Amino acid sequence: MAPDVAQVLKHNRTLMYRHISTRLTLAMVLLAVPFVAHLVGWNAALPAFGIPAALFVLIFLVLRLRHGSRLGVCEKVLHTYPLEYRTRVSKKGSEWKYLGEVHTVRLSVRGQHGAPSLRAVNASTVRRWPKEAEEGGAWFAGDPAFGGVLIVPENNDMLFVQPTDCAKYEQERDQADPQRRALAEQAGISQLLEKEPNIFVGG
Repeated sequence: MAPDVAQVLKHNRTLMYRHISTRLTLAMVLLAVPFVAHLVGWNAALPAFGIPAALFVLIFLVLRLRHGSRLGVCEKVLHTYPLEYRTRVSKKGSEWKYLGEVHTVRLSVRGQHGAPSLRAVNASTVRRWPKEAEEGGAWFAGDPAFGGVLIVPENNDMLFVQPTDCAKYEQERDQADPQRRALAEQAGISQLLEKEPNIFVGG
């Protein structure tokens, strides 16, 4: 049975809000360290590092929310495309990025070959790979040439996916029939969305 889209979106929003609150709490604690140290008469230089550390936490949080959170697009995709079950999810590798952990995956149905290579980022900004996807398959909504959403039914984790090599599928996207392109436009996946921010120029 296909997962309940509303429950999946609610679960991932909760994870994102929890992630934000945790990082904000950490930043507030780090900012408070120098002032508390001063109040108790501890004049060591080490507490002063709390302020730049807090700023780094806040900067990276902003970058990840700006470039890595795709809950809005995922919601559009799930309201545009039907969910289809993929019996095989193969993770080929993972790479640490500012926007999150970027996983390279292939989604296929057992007995079929030629599944495209996709880059997957957890939609809630959580840095983890849901191993349950490899064990029991997952649900996919979207168009492999444009991108889509991967849902792990065991825990409702949701990943935003787009082709690893967008240039490779550029011709297929350009030659897609009008209805197919219209669906991609409606879902907000007609262009590459996940781009690694350039922290030296503010993204």
